[in-house]
Amino acid sequence: MATEDEMKAELERLRAENEALKSRKAPAVAIKVSEKGAVSVYGLGRFPVTLYQEQWTKLLDMGDQIRAFIRDNESKLKSKQ
Repeated sequence: MATEDEMKAELERLRAENEALKSRKAPAVAIKVSEKGAVSVYGLGRFPVTLYQEQWTKLLDMGDQIRAFIRDNESKLKSKQ
């Protein structure tokens, strides 16, 4: 069984580790070509968003529609902070 001093030291170590993890900056968004020749965007979430160039082009062409949809449905949508 750990002594009280050992437990306090471990608690302080864990607190310091937790603060270090919290202070890390969010990863920057990066764009890469996937192994299969698609465009992968990293840094938006846990996994990359990967689409082929034609899919990205269609999506980018719909930019105004997507923004309008988000604006019109803002009350139903959640935000990830």
